[in-house]
Amino acid sequence: MNARTRTLLAAALVLGVAAGPAAPAASAHVAAAPAHTRTHTVPEADAAALSAAISGLPAADDATAALVRVGGTDGSWRGSSGVHDLASGRPADPAARFRAGSVTKVFTAAAVLQLAGERKLDLDRTARHYLPDLIPAAYGRVTVRQLLNHTSGIPAADLPGDTLEEAYAHRFDLHTPRGMVASALAKDPEFEPGRSQHYLNIGYTVLGLLMEKVTGDSYAHQVGERILRPLGLRSTSFPGSDPGIRGPHNHGYQVFDSPGGGTELRDVTVWGVTGSWAAGDIISTTADLERFTRALFAGKVVRGPLLEEMFTLPDASVRTYMTGSPAQYSAGLSMLTLGGREVWGKSGGRWGYNTAVAATRDLSRTLVYSVNSTDAKGQGMNATAKDVMVAAFGPPPAE
Repeated sequence: MNARTRTLLAAALVLGVAAGPAAPAASAHVAAAPAHTRTHTVPEADAAALSAAISGLPAADDATAALVRVGGTDGSWRGSSGVHDLASGRPADPAARFRAGSVTKVFTAAAVLQLAGERKLDLDRTARHYLPDLIPAAYGRVTVRQLLNHTSGIPAADLPGDTLEEAYAHRFDLHTPRGMVASALAKDPEFEPGRSQHYLNIGYTVLGLLMEKVTGDSYAHQVGERILRPLGLRSTSFPGSDPGIRGPHNHGYQVFDSPGGGTELRDVTVWGVTGSWAAGDIISTTADLERFTRALFAGKVVRGPLLEEMFTLPDASVRTYMTGSPAQYSAGLSMLTLGGREVWGKSGGRWGYNTAVAATRDLSRTLVYSVNSTDAKGQGMNATAKDVMVAAFGPPPAE
């Protein structure tokens, strides 16, 4: 991909990777493993582009593995590259489980919309109506819909670690959803509800608690019974307080500064996710996420008019907080234009892992990838992930 296309895509692709402390590029050389590609039915040019997008892994300054599934009525393609772990150098497991990060929000949004369809909650009711003991009067006007589309004005929760090393030192800390929400609501609102959009985890943490309140059940069990079990997503799970990934998985790595100068790759596979909970803790596979995406877009998860909440951006007057750019997020998803088509989806980033689900509304093309990025929560989008997205859908429109 040329530099201009990378720049355009980095500006356009706002499917939701949360930014974190940036890390320098790694200087160590890692021998590349061959890509392992299954049979495909997409056009030869697409297959070649997809193969090229994941070639050359592992690369210390980019990623150690990549798993990709392309589907839809335009054809299918499966590919993997890189290694299971750097110590053994074994090829990456294409059926591996991985941390899907903020793709969790799509599951949360779908479950909330199901509850709305059952009249167990109302999208236009305030969060305080359902959680009066937790939501103070200062946030009394925030509605469920505003939590879903990131227009609530609630600031981020306080979590320890302002630098990469500090975050690593606190990787096993346990956080409670109510504690995180309380820390956020102790601050002043960022803006009036519905006036701006700011993509943060906190709204989905509140939604998880709201689900528990109206159902009398745990968030994870509700998503399991409503989505995972009906769709047969047997490799998708919520880790809770377990910092590991149970089942087959490829290791995740992160670039750190070395004590003696330079940089090093550190295994970050085991890292607690209680700080992200209903906003970003799910573990899954490319096969499960592809099945979920197809069912969701086909109206088999959220039914009727409520599905349109996931494909409707806020009013054009709502602008992104701080930048003033157009709002990009709906209930659980985001939209961008690639290859002249509207593409809806969501990405996620946890240390060592970048993931995305994306598709056209008509399901002519779907994409799921997991890239074991060595700077998965950096300021820019991972280069391999960018290449995969462009190979699957085409480039963003020229400026």
